[in-house]
Amino acid sequence: MTTDLRELVDALPAGAVLTDPDVIERYRQDWARDPEAGNPLAVIRAGSTGDVQAVLRFASAHSVPVVPRGAGSSLSGGSTAVQGGLVLSLERMRDVTIDKDMRVAVAQPGALNAEVKQAAALHGLWYPPDPSSFEMCTIGGNVATNAGGLCCVKYGVTTDYVLGLNVVLADGTSVRLGGPRIKDVAGLSLTKLFVGSEGTLGVITEVTLRLLPAQAPVSTMVGMFDSAERAADAVVSIMAKVRPAALELMDGVSINAVEDLVSMGLDRSADALLLARSDAPGSAAALEIEAMSAACRQHGASEVFTTADPDEGEAFAAARRATFPALEKLGDLLLEDVGVPIPRLPALMAGVEKIAAARELTIALVAHAGDGNTHPAIVFDQRSTEQSARARLAFDDIMNLAIELGGTITGEHGVGRLKKAWLPAQLGPEAFALNKLIKNALDPAGILNPGAVL
Repeated sequence: MTTDLRELVDALPAGAVLTDPDVIERYRQDWARDPEAGNPLAVIRAGSTGDVQAVLRFASAHSVPVVPRGAGSSLSGGSTAVQGGLVLSLERMRDVTIDKDMRVAVAQPGALNAEVKQAAALHGLWYPPDPSSFEMCTIGGNVATNAGGLCCVKYGVTTDYVLGLNVVLADGTSVRLGGPRIKDVAGLSLTKLFVGSEGTLGVITEVTLRLLPAQAPVSTMVGMFDSAERAADAVVSIMAKVRPAALELMDGVSINAVEDLVSMGLDRSADALLLARSDAPGSAAALEIEAMSAACRQHGASEVFTTADPDEGEAFAAARRATFPALEKLGDLLLEDVGVPIPRLPALMAGVEKIAAARELTIALVAHAGDGNTHPAIVFDQRSTEQSARARLAFDDIMNLAIELGGTITGEHGVGRLKKAWLPAQLGPEAFALNKLIKNALDPAGILNPGAVL
């Protein structure tokens, strides 16, 4: 242990600094499994804002890179370790407090999304953002990437629920932004600046979240299609008329992978499945479900199933959330998170199919279709240099396709390290330069999550 690291050990509670190589190995990569992950000097398990301040003061004084980390569920390499740096784990900071009268939750960054939901539910309240990994992803990570989920087509993404933050800046300064107020336009919108910043501008140590009354019972529609493009056409039609509580799409590869994993009796011969939900009050839910069913039939659905049973509907939602674990059984995955304007969704689906054929690869596709946000998953064998090269080319093709269609290289997973090469092309030179200007102003030494985003 170096003298400099001993200085950090002395500044933190006993056991906070971990240097055992076997422990460090577990923190080097996130779900993106970036093979270029570095070997950090140590993992710091912070327990308070004060601990985070001590780490960043040390890092700033010694020019040591710091990579903040929650559950490590990033799919874009956003929490990949940096060579010779520190991994700042926030997993121990898990307190959640509910203020029922103000309808807010105050959560530390290591609290799981599911824990915030559960705490809110005890007071008859609801936290809507629901990433597929909601049972294990952290609120801090959700805020850092502006995560979405199934409900977000109607209720919005993480930023729509962030009222306030406590953030520690690169030099160790702790700043409180916003607060438990629904309307607040005093000063620049600094709270929103940090949402989606992926740990590159500061480390979030507390979040104040807006809560809603508990969701009404949900009705569900499932439509089966013999073409993913027809399913996408149905999405365009639905979104022109209805605001569903969820509108999800799974292609044939995903359907079969999930059926292998959970055996729900899904039609294995289908090329696409649409899952639509309504939580409209009273008879309005039945009207929405019928309108969405009619759109599916209009666009050639081979079967349409509806249910008003919340548990039965939730089983289909659980199947959708199981997609990534199911696809992992097929091989190594290179995951994308591209989005397009909803009318361009059929073109994106067709384009991904062409890329899969051209690169001779299996590319599974699931989508928060009502948002135009898709998750193509490239299946390959990373032991094969040749397959890995084709997978990277397909990744490149899909990113470029999304930009060509007026879309985005990420809807909710973040840019991380895997997508930063395409950020200038999406933003344009002026906006990209402005991003760099803000980064340099808040982190002049470049110690916060270097190599990510910019």
